[in-house]
Amino acid sequence: MSAENAGAVNEAEPSVLPSPPDAVVESATLEAAVLDTATLEQVSLDPAPGLVDRAAVDSVSLDAVSVGAPVLGAALPGRPADARPAVHHPIPHDPAPYDPANASRSAESVEATPTGTLSAERLAAKALEARLLGGERKLRRREVAAGAGLSLLSARKLWRALGFPNLGDEDVAFTERDQAALSTVVDLVRTGKLTEEAAISVTRAIGQMTDRMVVWQIEALVEDMVHQQGVPDAVARKMLVNQLPSLVDALEEMLTYSWRRQLNAGVQRLAVRAEAGLQASEEGREGDEDDAPLPLARAVGFADLVSYTSLSRRMNEKTLAQLVQRFENKCAEIISVGGGRLVKTVGDEVLYIAETPAAGAEISLALSHAFTEDEILPQARVAMVWGRILSRLGDIYGPTVNLAARLTSLADPGTVLVDSMTAAALENDERFVLEPQQAEEVRGFGEIHPFLLQRGSGRGLILD
Repeated sequence: MSAENAGAVNEAEPSVLPSPPDAVVESATLEAAVLDTATLEQVSLDPAPGLVDRAAVDSVSLDAVSVGAPVLGAALPGRPADARPAVHHPIPHDPAPYDPANASRSAESVEATPTGTLSAERLAAKALEARLLGGERKLRRREVAAGAGLSLLSARKLWRALGFPNLGDEDVAFTERDQAALSTVVDLVRTGKLTEEAAISVTRAIGQMTDRMVVWQIEALVEDMVHQQGVPDAVARKMLVNQLPSLVDALEEMLTYSWRRQLNAGVQRLAVRAEAGLQASEEGREGDEDDAPLPLARAVGFADLVSYTSLSRRMNEKTLAQLVQRFENKCAEIISVGGGRLVKTVGDEVLYIAETPAAGAEISLALSHAFTEDEILPQARVAMVWGRILSRLGDIYGPTVNLAARLTSLADPGTVLVDSMTAAALENDERFVLEPQQAEEVRGFGEIHPFLLQRGSGRGLILD
């Protein structure tokens, strides 16, 4: 992917609703496709008494009051304080080494399973589901919405924000933990801690980030089993059900730990030090720049692999996967060591930010050097611009982002380009050498004067 295309991505509003997974609701086995909401709330509550069918409230808006079912943020009667049902933790077991003959016999035994009896694989999957969802699916969507004191329309808006697929009125797809999680979000609005709009936005962030996270984790575990145990991919995916119970608690603990650390770091970057960054970016400005109204000052960089498309066409699936992982891992490590943040990867390109022009320059030079020296990855074109941005939905926007993307397409392989304002911010720093380049006409920006950024004194970033 070219830097030009990456710039266009940032100009567009990102999708806010992930595509629902393909799922078939089988009420006989209670395997409706609803994701785990345990990350929102660990407390399970008894269902509220007197649940009624509320077909008439589907057309009620989020802000309207529905009969018998308050909308998001309305007052609710009291609920049990902390009813925590016992959670059954199935005893994990290590799968036996893969044997094609045993696999064949196992398949035959599954086919011979008497009607009405669940296979061992299905029983293991159901036990894992009960553990992850906090119990057996026994509630319908209207019951969950009414139990949380919401109109069905309001509940569906929150479920969509989490990325859950739409279900029918008769699908028995929810647990009491789903109701508790829904109530948690409602309580934030009812108590005035969040507006309805903010609650939906925060919920969407949870849904989108955890969806990507679990896909990444599952594929990593499957790939490891394929590599370490020599089993086919399809077999590894079935074995995963038996492996996960021993990992769930540790993964959940690490998720909470990381979230708290990241939240603290985010508060420091986006709140505590935000004003100081804006003041530092005032130098060399006249106040009428396109990015002047934007609230955050950041060094924005792109690194784009050279000839990635032609390389990927000549690679098989395994080799391509290794290249992509090597690229992203190397970028993540360098950006992290440099004190920056990896915003996203888009195919063969990575977008990153740093809080100062010097930090952005160090990261950019380290990325360019790392790809030039790498024995497997191709060289990269890199560009960095110091300016102001808007941060929304986990992404960044503004003219600074677009200019950095345009400059990336102008850079030669193995080099780093910056614009004239960034060069002015770095010119008195002995760690960097700035060499003016020929003026270029850039779409949307007119004539710009790029500078080649090179290493001056000092060792640069030191990687372990």
